[in-house]
Amino acid sequence: MEDKIVITREDGKEVEMTILFTFTSEEYGFDYVLYYDEEGESEEVMAFRYDEESGKLSEIESDEEWEMVSEVYEAFMEETE
Repeated sequence: MEDKIVITREDGKEVEMTILFTFTSEEYGFDYVLYYDEEGESEEVMAFRYDEESGKLSEIESDEEWEMVSEVYEAFMEETE
């Protein structure tokens, strides 16, 4: 069974997304979720910080943080090939 997450888009529409993986960064002190839309036209993988207790997502704030998330994603993809 795949893990799913429901994202509310800017237009207010809720879309079910598939979770690719989650991880915790000790450097930044946050948990992250990387996900994608299985049924969408784009194969883009998106990422947010998340709070497991509240279930709330929040934006990744800095270029350095995005770079760290990108590096984790690239390492994940290399391992799955």
